[in-house]
Amino acid sequence: MMLEVKNLEKTYTKGALSRTPTFSLSADFKIEGPGIVGMMGPNGSGKTTLFELITGSNNPTSGRVLVQGKDIHKVRTDQRDRLAIHYHQSYQVRHFRSLKPNVMLDDAGSDYPMVHLFDEPQFNTQDGYIGFMLDFFRKLRAEGRLVFLCVHPNEQFHLEILKEICERFIFVQTGTVTTHDSYDGLIQKEEVRTYLGKLLLEEETV
Repeated sequence: MMLEVKNLEKTYTKGALSRTPTFSLSADFKIEGPGIVGMMGPNGSGKTTLFELITGSNNPTSGRVLVQGKDIHKVRTDQRDRLAIHYHQSYQVRHFRSLKPNVMLDDAGSDYPMVHLFDEPQFNTQDGYIGFMLDFFRKLRAEGRLVFLCVHPNEQFHLEILKEICERFIFVQTGTVTTHDSYDGLIQKEEVRTYLGKLLLEEETV
């Protein structure tokens, strides 16, 4: 199994004493092998939090994340990016900390990231850059990697990219994560259609 997100919960709270919940994310899904997964959802819905939990840069309130059978939160912090790596926007790599010393944690058992998470990458529409990036994602998949492509669609070509390259989809809204086996299945959901709004109407009238 490439990736298992098992009964994962992350709750943020405020107040030292009352601990009032301010946001909660829940996810439960698994992906057996290599592929390219498209992810979308409103700002503040929990997409980046989910990526951070998958890479081990954020600790869950409960649940587990297994990358090739390894619990990412029990792997040495200096080796977690050998299992899953998070590129944020302009391809900056997310870093993380752990209160537990690395000598008490497990080895990754991998020399190169198996799961690559691209968080709203900046697609330049000039000079063939998009084609270059799509070829790179396909290359990772061909090498047996799992690629997540998180996009916040505000241009028609963003939807075209998702349709062209992604094999399955994840939609995140107000902390709820749902999975979809196809683009057509994804856009049948009312919450997705509301989120995409005019962009989806423009696509359907072309």
